[in-house]
Amino acid sequence: MGKKKVIKQTSEEAIKEAEVLQAAMKKAENSDVSVKRAPGQGRIYIVASYNNILMTATDSQGNVLGWSSSGHLQFKGPKKATPFAAAQVAESLLQKIKKTGIMDFSVFIRGVGSGRESALRTLIARGVNIFSIKDVTPIPHGGCRPAKVRRI
Repeated sequence: MGKKKVIKQTSEEAIKEAEVLQAAMKKAENSDVSVKRAPGQGRIYIVASYNNILMTATDSQGNVLGWSSSGHLQFKGPKKATPFAAAQVAESLLQKIKKTGIMDFSVFIRGVGSGRESALRTLIARGVNIFSIKDVTPIPHGGCRPAKVRRI
């Protein structure tokens, strides 16, 4: 098959990557968010695929209060779907929506990515009141038609 190349990250590259992440977080924090005071509770939708993590916060009517994704925070390639990226996305989202005053949410999780639990744990750690957690991953009931029987 051949040899596999192991890429090692130097300390300079790690420092540079951390600076890029901090700049992206600061940019996300300073972005304009409509400061409508929405009473009651909202919803947080977490989409955790194999390649990316998306989080959207809405009010009870479905109006978007804020969103964030791992690609938006300058994660690239396979790092976008890691639990660390999911935690950073959750923190970024909470920074955006803290101006609205809503801290009571129902959480809807879709997908099979590795950042599902990490995003949820970050929300809980940051003091968000979670009323319900629902898994809305689509599951096929019956699936595709099987292939016909092979005749020899």
